Amino acid sequence: MPALGDATRGRILFGGDYNPEQWPEETWADDVRLMRDAGVNSVTVGVFSWARIEPRPGVREFGWLDRLTELLHSHDIGVVLATPTASPPPWMGARHPDTLPRDEDGRTVWWGSRQHFCPSSPTYRAYATALTEDLAARYGDHPALTLWHVNNEYCTFCWCDATARHFRRWLEARYGTVDALNEAWGTAFWSQRYDTWDEVIPPRRAQYLRNPAHLLDFRRFTSDALLECYVAERDIVARHSPHVPVTTNFMPFWTGQDAWRWAAEEDAVSVDVYPDPKDPLGGQYNAMIGDMTRSQARGPWMVMEQAAGPVNWRGVNHPKPRGLNRLHSLQSVARGADAVCYFQWRQSRQGAEKFHSGMVSHAGEHGRTFGEVKRIGAELAALGPRVAGTRVASDVAVLHDWHAWWAAEQEGRPSREVAYPEVVRAWHRALWEGGLTADFAHPEHDLGGYRVVVVPQLYLLTDAAVDNLVAYAAGGGTLVCGFLTGVADEDDRVRPGGMDERLRALFGIGTLHEWWPLDRDEKVACDGFAGTLWSEELEAPDAEVVAAYRDGELAGLPAVLRRDRAWYLSTLPEPAALRDLLARIADGAGVRPVLDGLPTGVEAVRRGDLLFVLNHGRTPVEVPVPGEYRELLAGTPVTGTLALERYGVAVLREGAA
Repeated sequence: MPALGDATRGRILFGGDYNPEQWPEETWADDVRLMRDAGVNSVTVGVFSWARIEPRPGVREFGWLDRLTELLHSHDIGVVLATPTASPPPWMGARHPDTLPRDEDGRTVWWGSRQHFCPSSPTYRAYATALTEDLAARYGDHPALTLWHVNNEYCTFCWCDATARHFRRWLEARYGTVDALNEAWGTAFWSQRYDTWDEVIPPRRAQYLRNPAHLLDFRRFTSDALLECYVAERDIVARHSPHVPVTTNFMPFWTGQDAWRWAAEEDAVSVDVYPDPKDPLGGQYNAMIGDMTRSQARGPWMVMEQAAGPVNWRGVNHPKPRGLNRLHSLQSVARGADAVCYFQWRQSRQGAEKFHSGMVSHAGEHGRTFGEVKRIGAELAALGPRVAGTRVASDVAVLHDWHAWWAAEQEGRPSREVAYPEVVRAWHRALWEGGLTADFAHPEHDLGGYRVVVVPQLYLLTDAAVDNLVAYAAGGGTLVCGFLTGVADEDDRVRPGGMDERLRALFGIGTLHEWWPLDRDEKVACDGFAGTLWSEELEAPDAEVVAAYRDGELAGLPAVLRRDRAWYLSTLPEPAALRDLLARIADGAGVRPVLDGLPTGVEAVRRGDLLFVLNHGRTPVEVPVPGEYRELLAGTPVTGTLALERYGVAVLREGAA
């Protein structure tokens, strides 16, 4: 099976989405000139070209794409060829309304944007696979082809009748009988029992709260239905070019796909990531997405899309200050990326994204954006032979599961203020600010290689996952667990006692009496810190109380407790307190930052034999660096102290030579 390394060949891929169909053909030569000037070695083409390739049903117009691929190949620019199936042409919806998705109210989602397809529609699938077959037959052996990119940002939900039929088939395969479905969904509640499969529909608009198990299975089904579309196209292109890796681009930490399952079907794992330039923790967000994607890939991964400047979909779309694009690009490389790409190459003059930046902005080749892109391209070309294919090691894992996320965000939950992504990001931030590089892992993964495993929140845990956590702790690992974990089984059935009994025994919790969620701005005083979002009334006769609640209804009860190497937090400490607590726990497990004494906002990550040091602050800093190093980007020696400008990056190799 091919891998990302077959596409990179000891270099870092650098480029972006190229949409030449938006421009007169005479501009292509100028594009290639600028690409060469910027060090671009890879472009993604065809992502939204369905209407250009198939202007009417069954017609194929490949001439323009032939000329484009030959032009790129003649200038040593590799092609990541996309199947353009994310955006069907208007003729499909007009001729085949069954291909259009419907929302929860039964309203049609019309053409005129993108992703306007029902993934369960047999008509859509037939057209998509037919086009993919012809595309792969024509270009599968082209020497410019380095990677296949299937579809784009799979994110379509549909509640139509075709989806209902597909959903019923999926449920029958999962449960076998309607009686088993009724048991799993708890349909005795509110007289929801189903008598035949034909009565089961997608969870459309209802009078009041819908069945949470029904909603959970529809989330699972939708991820699987989209995955079927991906696999169908992947298998076609792989048959025509078995030597070429295949990917599809994830959206960052998006709720719609079980990316653990999806990543297992990809040769290369890629993601689109857009930190807000105004977010003071944008670097932490970028790091988290990098860590998550690297862990899904189990090695090097791809930034398929990022922005060279402002995006166009926030309320206020701020540009990137000078140096921030470079900082985030090199940060991704530090955390395992072997490709740094953008949406898009040349900023569009028309269409919905004409104010979304490009590598070549409206200011053209003399603008600041393109000047920064050229610098990044040159530095990546220099770093590629040293870093491509190398790994990022970590002794810490953060557990994450999409099924737990889906179940935790049901409609009738204890607190709408507790948002799963927010909790995960808070825990990752604590590790990031503490200088601890973390992998992500599924709760059923082999955790034996980690000294510390943290569980920000996993409301739903399978029996296998619970057994895995207990076995990890019994084997000498340090487990740190946040609130609302182990509450429900895989059918979203609350476990007796409000937490799985195996976990309660592990943490030394006798009884969990009540959950006490907090308002958004409410805090609860604890020994040495303030808790946020959540608190719990629990007894812990077999645990050490590390911190107790100090006032209110829970005064004197445990807030943080431990039993041997198993820790439980019944609240979310404020950021500095969580950072210090996790650093203390990690230190006790023998895990330390790669560099001590880092100034605030400075990140240090080791990849292979290189040490990346990144300043996320807007002011220059000096970083203590014990020993002698060579800074590879500037080619200068570093001894004792490293000076970093604002948004500065240094790549250090040990030794003065």
